[in-house]
Amino acid sequence: MAFDPTAPKPDTKDWTWVVGQRCDFCEFDGRLVTGPEVSSMIPGLVSRWVRVLERDSVAVRPAAEVWSPLEYGCHVRDVFEIFAGRATLILTDDEARFADWDQDATALEQKYWLQKPGQVADELAAQGRQVSGVFAAVPDGAWDRVGRRSNGSVFTVDTLGRYMVHDVVHHLADVRG
Repeated sequence: MAFDPTAPKPDTKDWTWVVGQRCDFCEFDGRLVTGPEVSSMIPGLVSRWVRVLERDSVAVRPAAEVWSPLEYGCHVRDVFEIFAGRATLILTDDEARFADWDQDATALEQKYWLQKPGQVADELAAQGRQVSGVFAAVPDGAWDRVGRRSNGSVFTVDTLGRYMVHDVVHHLADVRG
């Protein structure tokens, strides 16, 4: 690639507000989604991401410190994997705690900019099916089970699902997908 894979400026904003408000950038409104709807939303989002990853210019960064659509696709693939694990942990552990995730460090460690778009699309689709299955299998009485992120943020299975969907939708807006 003809660019220096510099990590974007770290985003230190607390995005947990998106589960109960509308995001003006991507127009996702966490108040209009419930946990049981998360599973059915994922296939459509995956299809949109696969189309993004088929673009000829998928690996081109719009600016030096802004991820390319390919890098965002890698991130979304990893979001699906991480949130499947977090939801499973909340459902199985009464004292569920999970570490905060440094997405920029992951991008550099895994060299997102060098990954093959077709392979990323396949992996994103597989992880999407996995996380969709986790949310589809949540028992009716378990949506309010609680987990805590290491920074103190508290999520229920319901809010975790809405938080994840916002991330996926928001990044589609980032790449005009």
